[in-house]
Order: sequence, then C-alpha cells, then structure tokens
Amino acid sequence: MEIIREDVFRKQMKKGLSGGYLFFGEEDYLKAFALKSARESICVDEAFALFNDVRLDALDFTPSGLLDALMPPPMMGEQKIVSVSGLSISSMKQAELDELCDTLSALRDYDYNVLILSVPDGGIEEGSLPKRPSGILTRLSEYLTPVRFESISGARLAGWVGKHFEHHGVTAEPALCQYLIDRCGKSMYHLSNETEKLSYYVLEQGRTAVSRADVDLVAVPEVSSDAFALANAILDGNYADAMDALSVMRFRRVEPVIILSEVSRVICDLISVKALQKEGQPTGEISRILKMNEYKTRLYSAKASGKTMERLTRAVELCSEADLSLKLSPQGYLAIEKLIACL
Repeated sequence: MEIIREDVFRKQMKKGLSGGYLFFGEEDYLKAFALKSARESICVDEAFALFNDVRLDALDFTPSGLLDALMPPPMMGEQKIVSVSGLSISSMKQAELDELCDTLSALRDYDYNVLILSVPDGGIEEGSLPKRPSGILTRLSEYLTPVRFESISGARLAGWVGKHFEHHGVTAEPALCQYLIDRCGKSMYHLSNETEKLSYYVLEQGRTAVSRADVDLVAVPEVSSDAFALANAILDGNYADAMDALSVMRFRRVEPVIILSEVSRVICDLISVKALQKEGQPTGEISRILKMNEYKTRLYSAKASGKTMERLTRAVELCSEADLSLKLSPQGYLAIEKLIACL
C-alpha cells in the first residue's frame, strides 16, 4: 500500500482529484484545510455547490447513507465531492467495517465522485508507520488513497505562524512566533485562533508588529482546553463541573472515543509529572525531561501535587475500561458519564 503526504495530495489536487481518499493522522487543522480546498477545486460554480458538495456528519453516518450520497450524478458538471468528517474507525464494530468496505467497493461504479473520509486524530489504528501499517488501514487502502497529516513543529510551524500573522496584516519575528508556540502549544487550530486574535488587537492599537507583551496579554495558553478541565473535574470528584465540561464537548460533537483519548492523555501527563515530583525534580527539570512548555508544566505540577499516585492510576484504569466498553457496545457519551460517576 502507498500512503501519501498532505503536500502530495495538494499537488494532485492541482492536477485534478479522482476516486476516494482517507484523511488520517495527528493534525486535524490540515485535514480541514485540505478538505476545504478540495471542495473549492471541484465546486467551482457556487450555484451548484448545494448539489455537488455533499457533506455527511459522522454522528449520523451509515454506510447505506453514504451509498445514497454517491449514487446521484453531479449537477451541471463532471464531478461532485462527498465527504464524511469526524469519522472514528476505531469505534466501529467488525460488521460495521465490513458494511463500510462493501459501500466503498461501489465507488468505482460512480466514478464521477471524489470521496473523502476524514478521520480525527486517534480515530483509526495506524500501526507502526511507515513500514507496518495496521490491518484496518491496509484494508481501507484497497478502496481509498490514504493521506497522512502529520503534526508539524520547529521552524516549519513557526514559519506557518508568521505567514498567518502576515495574512492578517501584521508582522512577528521568528523568535516571537516560537514564543507563541511555547505558550499556546502546537495545535494549529489553537494557533490559528490566537494569531487572528493577536492581529486584530495589535491593529486596533495602531501598530503592525506583534510584541512579546501582546502575547502575554492576549494569547490563551494551551492548557485551558476542555479535556484538561474535564480530566481535572473527574480527578477532583467534582461531578457538576465534569458534566459541564462534557456538555461543551458534546455540543461541539466531539466523538466519545476522542474525548476519552484526550482525557487519558492529560491524566497520563499528570502521572509523569507526579512521578518526577516524587523523585524531587524541580519544575524546570520536569519541563526539560517531558519536553513540556514551562507554563503547562507549572499548571500540571500544581494539579499533580494535590493528587495521590493511586488516584491518578485508578483514573487511567477507569478510562481504559470506558474505552473498552465503547468498543464493545454503542454506549456513546454514557460511558464517559459512568467514568465521571465512578471516581
């Protein structure tokens, strides 16, 4: 099987897309951007976009519904695009996967479609790439071209932040762009929001250059995420706050399996911090060892110091049990509500 990168997909898009594609990998922002670009390249005439840009929601997705979307020919054009966003392959049962593959096999009969299945980070078992892809990734590659969207970092991410500032009419030195990343994390969704907000603030002040003081005043650190709030409310035994945090993620239609993945990641990070605290490591050294930005390390250290290792490890066990129950039966958000009630 051949897995292509997102830059290769962009080149193919300029030449013309055909067939089906499976978007997967860590960086959901790049998936959304690539999907938007694909739609624009196919639906050139906005008057017919209603007919030629068919969007399916993962929460209401069924293979039969996908087949219904593939069958009608395009309106006043040669192609139409059908997309399924947020699809979690990992939460599907074997029978559901078989039905999905049966539907995908029919794609060749409706070759006027460009089909894109976009899987969120953690939504499919990838295997050990690039040499040993998972069985399900290999199977889906029989019908779709896998496109891997890896997270970017270092100078490339800082350059991307700088270009975003320029797009909004302001400038920022490379060191300032890196400082924003260190403060706000590597999520391109979050960084996109912060660059836009900072740009409007600086322009409102009558300036065109972003300063470190602007970042300190305006930018919101990465750790204010819903997953962090939910994980800590669960650990604190605060049922009301935990349900509030879950309701926000539910409103945004975050898949239950993704919520559990993010909450588990937060708790595992807290365990790592707690273990280093017990060794007597100072905050700065914890930051270096875990390669965690200083602000996040300070916040995680404060949270971890108030929790016992037994409670943290028990929380991870409950997350694992909830994840297993999700994969064995369609409990949805109920599995997370049970987790909240159990600890």
